[in-house]
Amino acid sequence: MAVEGLPRLLEDNDIAGLQLWLAEHPPHEIADEMARADPVGAALLLRLLDKNRALEAFEELDPPTQQKLLSGLRDSAFRELVERMDPDDRARLLGEAPAKFAHRVLTGLSAPERRMTAELLGYPDNSVGRYMSPETVAIRHALTAGEALRVVRAKGADAETIYTLPVVDDERRYLGRMRLRDLVLSEQDTPVADLTDTESPTVRAVDEVETAARLLQETNLLALPVVDNEDRVVGLFTVDDAIEVIEAADTEDIARQSAAQPWSGHYMSAGVGQLARSRAIWLLLLIVAATLTVNVLQVFEATLAEVTALALFIPLLVGTGGNAGAQAATSAVRALAVGEVRSGDVLRVAWRECRVGLLLGLMLAAVGFVVGSLLVSVPVATTVALSLVLICAWAAMIGSTMPLLAKRLRIDPAVISAPLVTTLVDATGLIIYFTIAHLVLHV
Repeated sequence: MAVEGLPRLLEDNDIAGLQLWLAEHPPHEIADEMARADPVGAALLLRLLDKNRALEAFEELDPPTQQKLLSGLRDSAFRELVERMDPDDRARLLGEAPAKFAHRVLTGLSAPERRMTAELLGYPDNSVGRYMSPETVAIRHALTAGEALRVVRAKGADAETIYTLPVVDDERRYLGRMRLRDLVLSEQDTPVADLTDTESPTVRAVDEVETAARLLQETNLLALPVVDNEDRVVGLFTVDDAIEVIEAADTEDIARQSAAQPWSGHYMSAGVGQLARSRAIWLLLLIVAATLTVNVLQVFEATLAEVTALALFIPLLVGTGGNAGAQAATSAVRALAVGEVRSGDVLRVAWRECRVGLLLGLMLAAVGFVVGSLLVSVPVATTVALSLVLICAWAAMIGSTMPLLAKRLRIDPAVISAPLVTTLVDATGLIIYFTIAHLVLHV
């Protein structure tokens, strides 16, 4: 049954049809439809699933949608669902929840689950500790492979993953990691020390989670051991959580680069007012910044009055400069996010992008000169062509360096959004244009 038919099934309260639809779709698709549905419809879909599939679908939802869904459940169903959640997923849910909702969750948990959740909530926001799985099977280094396998069989059912096994000393201090594959394929009497990778990277629970996620991506590991300040193992940061972190970070960067405040949650479940608020602040800031362009035009009003043909090319120059700056800014933010450039590379990046801008400017200047010569005159066309070269070089240099300078000042580089760069380049580009016009046309 097609997804398009699900809203009608919910509207008709067709239980048999809904059960058939749920049986034919995997949990991640069910979660997406829950996020699109109203709270009543989403709760109905959840109740029609068996316990295991309900939990799988629920954990695919983002925290705001989880809160809405849980708020509509009876106490017994509420407690059962939050009790069976992984501690790290539960901690992220509570990290974005109102105090009253968080209290309801915590009071409904068993003592062990409440203790694990409280420990994770004790770490800073956006730290690895909030995202790690504390349910970890750690192997003591003095064991043999056979003894280690018995430990895995005894404790593995309660762990989120057993593919990566931290190796620790008697005080649970981290010594290295061991792969389950190596353990299973080795002889029973092989010392665990011989199977331990002591060069494997670790992260601290208080480290920034996006940095840890990028490290996991670069090393192609399934999980990173997480340690405290005394190098004791406190959990594992797994690849599925890393993917979510990177996706959330990229989503936030895209929102900021398009001059909007990022919001958490499914787009289809966000209200019109919420979407408008996320964009209004930046639009107000940009309209204030755009007054720079108006002021520049006022300063050069006499020049425009004397050579009115100059006004014909203002949209072309402003648009080209803004686009060149936006391209450079987007490239710089992306390169910073994936670690290809650092804030200390600002001069190298500026020189590199300046040359890129010059090449693009020369190409566009040839087109601009031909158009200007045909429409107006050769002197005006020369002014336009020279302006295109300098504006493209200037825009590319400014657009690429502003995110790097922001990073050095501990400001999110994504805040230096493409619309902001475009607005600033508009004003400075006009100054370049009218200055060249003054030199070429003697006005």
